[in-house]
Amino acid sequence: MLRQAQHERPVDIFEMSSGSVTAAPAPDPTVEKFLDTLWIERGAARNTLAAYRSDLALFSRALMTDKRRLVEADAGDIQNYLAARSRGGTFTARSQARLLSALRRYYRFLVRERIRTDDPTARIAAPRLGRSLPRTLTGNDIERLLAAPAADTVLGLRDRAMLELMYACGLRVSELVKLNVQQINVQRGVIQVTGKGGRERLIPAGEEALHWLERYLKQARPELAAGRTVEALFISRRSAAMTRQNFWHLVKRHARQAGIGTRLSPHVLRHAFATHLLDHGADLRAVQLLLGHRDLSTTQIYTHVSHTRLKALHEKHHPRG
Repeated sequence: MLRQAQHERPVDIFEMSSGSVTAAPAPDPTVEKFLDTLWIERGAARNTLAAYRSDLALFSRALMTDKRRLVEADAGDIQNYLAARSRGGTFTARSQARLLSALRRYYRFLVRERIRTDDPTARIAAPRLGRSLPRTLTGNDIERLLAAPAADTVLGLRDRAMLELMYACGLRVSELVKLNVQQINVQRGVIQVTGKGGRERLIPAGEEALHWLERYLKQARPELAAGRTVEALFISRRSAAMTRQNFWHLVKRHARQAGIGTRLSPHVLRHAFATHLLDHGADLRAVQLLLGHRDLSTTQIYTHVSHTRLKALHEKHHPRG
């Protein structure tokens, strides 16, 4: 069933209630079966499973004060719990929405499995979330960032290849660092990426990214590998696969070198990839496929970013703006 790492109890295993600590309840077999089903049927990511496990455990502990079980909670229990979290002021609307999403899926699963006959979340409205626009960079910012690594050094050449490939392909950070050499086809100019839920996609890399990738493979990677067999495409000076943290640190360092004052997220190059494609007339569904989004609505946020930039440009330069 689930791998051991996915069954590990979250660090947050106690909840403060009225100045006392409520002990964690015994593992609920319905929760275990629910999480197994999410993993098997939907390919849910490890982080998603861990978040759902934590949310359900916290709600279960809250119910224990009234000697109620998770499987028998009603709509009033859920609404009271959401209200209590809101009054505490430590939970954002987004975390509240995630909790409700976990509860909805769990109770729908119980109805499907005929463990209970009703879904207590059916009439509970999700909290309204403000639209959070992803940060992105201008074309000039991107050029400065890509040129920041010292390409005459082994590590600089690796960093340049990573930045170029992420921007050219719109990769998630996790997708970038998990690439292995066999997923690169320089002759065809494409890379094979395994995204969320194990979904695979082929992405064209573009001439510039391929140029830097070939240089890295010939001039830098053999030295970093130091004679060892390493499957990972991008490796550290210790001949090990690069990590998300490694990449985040190098992005921040090169952004400072490039004089970019914008606070960057780990996905800034992915965001720039999407908005720049749309700015230049790319089809929204094509961008969806390249990004590996399951739903088009996820991709549509980038159209809003593009429209916002166009509006700012108009206001700045048009005499009637």
